[in-house]
Amino acid sequence: MKWQLLMAFLGYLIFMIWFGWWVSRNSKTGDDFLLGGRNLPFFLTLGTTVATMVGTGSSMGAVGFAYSNGWAGMIYGLGGACGILLLAKLFAPVRKHEFMTMSEEVSFYVGANPLVKNTIAIFIFVASIGWLGAHILGGGMYLAWLTGLSPLSAKLCIALGFSIYVVIGGYVAVVWTDSIQALVLFIGFFLMAGVALYQADGLGAINEAQPLLNQSFLSLDKIGVVHGVSLFFAVLIGVLVAPSFRQRIYSGKHVKSIRQSFYLSGGLYLLFAIVPAIIGMAAYKLNPSLENSAFSFPYMAFELLPFGLAALVIIAGLSATISSASSDAIAAVSVLIRDIYMLVFKRMPHASEVIMLSRIGLVLTIGTALLLALLTNDVIGYITNMIATLMSGLCVCVLLGHFWSRFNWQGAMTALFVSFLVSMAVILTPSWQAYWSNPIIPATTASMLLSIFVTLITPKQTCDSEQALAILNAQREAMHHD
Repeated sequence: MKWQLLMAFLGYLIFMIWFGWWVSRNSKTGDDFLLGGRNLPFFLTLGTTVATMVGTGSSMGAVGFAYSNGWAGMIYGLGGACGILLLAKLFAPVRKHEFMTMSEEVSFYVGANPLVKNTIAIFIFVASIGWLGAHILGGGMYLAWLTGLSPLSAKLCIALGFSIYVVIGGYVAVVWTDSIQALVLFIGFFLMAGVALYQADGLGAINEAQPLLNQSFLSLDKIGVVHGVSLFFAVLIGVLVAPSFRQRIYSGKHVKSIRQSFYLSGGLYLLFAIVPAIIGMAAYKLNPSLENSAFSFPYMAFELLPFGLAALVIIAGLSATISSASSDAIAAVSVLIRDIYMLVFKRMPHASEVIMLSRIGLVLTIGTALLLALLTNDVIGYITNMIATLMSGLCVCVLLGHFWSRFNWQGAMTALFVSFLVSMAVILTPSWQAYWSNPIIPATTASMLLSIFVTLITPKQTCDSEQALAILNAQREAMHHD
């Protein structure tokens, strides 16, 4: 059965590679490769957004979390849904400015300041490598456990699986394959949840089988209110300011279609929130002594389903990893080509160079993430902690920049570095880490307060929004001409 499952997964990857090539075969320009020509219709924006949201953590990771902590497994979905709904309400209108990257957007808020743009670009690129490494590690761990492959072979398989169609087809391949994978993963997860409920004798039975503390509202008696709130805001802020979701805004056809797709994505994700919790809690009822709760998802699939359906469910779980990884990869390369290239070479790449440079950048980016994933889990753990430090500062920058015209580049730099320092202090102080669980709340609060203070005591920026946009437009125009 292990070899049959491996063959089924490889066949699925081959289909994704062919499909990604087929849908992107008419892409001719750099805008096509990096942003799908900025003309994505509603259904593609919806499909790629849903697939990106249901990543490794919020699907298989949430199942394992629910196995150990009951209804707390819903917090991933609740935080993500609130994040995407806020993103639709507050930031969908930035589509009209035709930004290419999030670093470009944030610099716009502070007069197109190059220091802010370059600093954020570097942090986003490094963070994206961490995300990619985490996806490769997570997907490789499951694939190795399921098929008997060595960890090295499993990680290579996952990395090659999504990198080939991304390198060939770019963003168009990503959004189309994401849409297919969104359908697969929703069918797989809801099928698994329905079977789990039936086999575990219903919702009431799986709730009663939980330890008493896990039966409280979102299991807050078990994990603690502070930990629960920290997890909620970590997920919410992660979605609200993740570069991969911003790219959905920049590439959408118009503001209306973006908002509609995000609102529907948020609704679907709210519905999805209970699914990992049900699967994890049902696994606990059926077998409360699993050695590793992280494998409760594949355990349930093979325990309850015939091989064909089990393979579909497992492929759905791996699809969550692959779809999120491909989105993070293309977002990272957009920053590399638009911002870091200009930082290094002091010019934008010519139009004829963009697709080739993007493909080279994808290979190098994914290769670096794979190398880190192969070397050690500790390196990836460090980088994912770096992601948390970036998210809080970025959140402050986009919120203050979007809603407060007084916000300046000094405030933005303060937000970024205060969040970094506070996050690292929390991570490196065991008692603080134990209290907060993650650094999002203290880092965001300190970053917000100090960036407001610094903005108020420093001069107003002299470059208004029209001038800032003109500067950024002139830089982008340089990419469209030889």
